[in-house]
Amino acid sequence: MKIALIGATGFVGAHVLQELVNRGHYVTAIARDITKIDLSSNQISAVQGDVSQVSEVVRLIQGHDAVVSSYNAGWTNPDLYNEFLRVSQAIQEGVKKSGVQRLLVVGGAGSLEVAAGVQLIDTPQFPEAYKAGAKAARDYLNLLKNERDINWTFLSPPIEMHPGTSGKRTGIYRTGLDSPVFNKDHQSSISAEDLAVAIVDEIESPQFVQQRFTVGY
Repeated sequence: MKIALIGATGFVGAHVLQELVNRGHYVTAIARDITKIDLSSNQISAVQGDVSQVSEVVRLIQGHDAVVSSYNAGWTNPDLYNEFLRVSQAIQEGVKKSGVQRLLVVGGAGSLEVAAGVQLIDTPQFPEAYKAGAKAARDYLNLLKNERDINWTFLSPPIEMHPGTSGKRTGIYRTGLDSPVFNKDHQSSISAEDLAVAIVDEIESPQFVQQRFTVGY
């Protein structure tokens, strides 16, 4: 397949890029700074682009089989909430106008329900430093749920998915919908490598079209 990957140099995006290439896909790696992209594989084309503009998104992704967006506005961005919402909607609109039918968005874990009607972000234990990004991802998911013109999927990582969770690729994981996937020790976690496996699995064999899903060990 030919995949457009937005945020290809980010924590998640870099692992998705490697997983796609390892499986033989051709990737247009879209990033603000393409000098960070390893171009040793002829399956990768690096493209610098501004995905905050709908017309630019259309230009970047036309002719692809699917789009994976691991866009992140930046955890230290003082306008993180508004920028994430604005750019995410620009990407969504660009996908619609481009004619590409498949969009997978990597969102956040904050909107996962840890009890009936209680989302993780609304618990006292949720870190203040991550709230703006988590609220933006939650609000964007609510907007995306109204989208009927494209085959979208929203992936919420596990609770413990953060820089530092890189480890090894096992290729083994379990899936859930709106609640975290916990292991026998009540941990919700996965390596970045296996998160990438789940993302590419969903692109190759869609199971959660127009749905949110989550993963964990």
